[in-house]
Amino acid sequence: MKTILISVLCLSMAGSLYAQSSPGYHLIKKTTVGGEGGWDYLLADADGGRLYLSHGSQTEVLDLKTHDKVGVITPTPGVHGIAVVPGTTIGYTTNGRPNTATMFDTKTFKAMKEIPTGKKPDAIMYDAYSKRVFIFNNDGGTVTVLDAKTGDVAGTVELGGAPEAAVTDDNGLIFVNLEDKNQVAVFDAKTLAVNHHWPLGTGESPTGLAFDKVKHRLFSTCQKKMVVMDSKTGKVLAEVPTGSGTDGAVFDTSTGSAISSNGEGSMTVVKEVKPDQFEAVQTVPTQRGARTITIDPKSHHVFVTTAEYGPAPAPTTENPRPRPSVVPGTFLVLEYGTN
Repeated sequence: MKTILISVLCLSMAGSLYAQSSPGYHLIKKTTVGGEGGWDYLLADADGGRLYLSHGSQTEVLDLKTHDKVGVITPTPGVHGIAVVPGTTIGYTTNGRPNTATMFDTKTFKAMKEIPTGKKPDAIMYDAYSKRVFIFNNDGGTVTVLDAKTGDVAGTVELGGAPEAAVTDDNGLIFVNLEDKNQVAVFDAKTLAVNHHWPLGTGESPTGLAFDKVKHRLFSTCQKKMVVMDSKTGKVLAEVPTGSGTDGAVFDTSTGSAISSNGEGSMTVVKEVKPDQFEAVQTVPTQRGARTITIDPKSHHVFVTTAEYGPAPAPTTENPRPRPSVVPGTFLVLEYGTN
């Protein structure tokens, strides 16, 4: 009996030590892209082997594996989001300044078409079920819906709130954060009818949204917390603390983790540790300003963008709390993984 107990204890300790020594998410590569201007969303296109980065008035295109710069999409003034249509050579950007979307060729990176949208087009996504592209207009409370292959406007959704990031269940439903209402709105991808407005508990100003399609869990990043919701019922299951400046979110199917990118310079990794019980299992250091995130669904590597910061300019009457300046030429991408 003693021999059996000792063996069991040794196995238990070995498993515990393995769990503690598991590296989790860690930095794989850091690449300076350079140039000037701010940034917002980024997109890992696994099929095309490209990493698209919003950057000021243009969109940088990198090789997904090497980070070598392979092209630039211009003009995309005030670019926010990027989407590509699988199986085609068509991509789209949302341009916040002129309230347009740019349809571009993913091979040549040349602009093909300029499409009027609602006010302040921000997040964008392709939905394979409806074969449509959805553009979320943050200032207008609407969604501009495009035929993915032609870029023609197919309709408009009235959300009743300011949309941020969105996800699809690949079966006809679109879920989107409403930043000013502290809700998740649900609408039909084909009829465009809004079915639900689900409150996010104590979550405020939701931005990033990740989705576990197998377990039907939505992960909405709010101020310093991630709210976990049942995508079938709208029930809030958990509220997990994150870092500050939380903005983006992705779900990694390989680890069963929802990951938030926090502008303070960290990523928070959230997992279901017991049925309907969620905890932050890792805080990954990144770099200040790295608030948006994307994931390569094939390699399961995650990417964030930011830049180096200089001192803030002197306060003025018009701007009593100026933001720190961005050092020109320091725009960069950080790649993380578990392998």
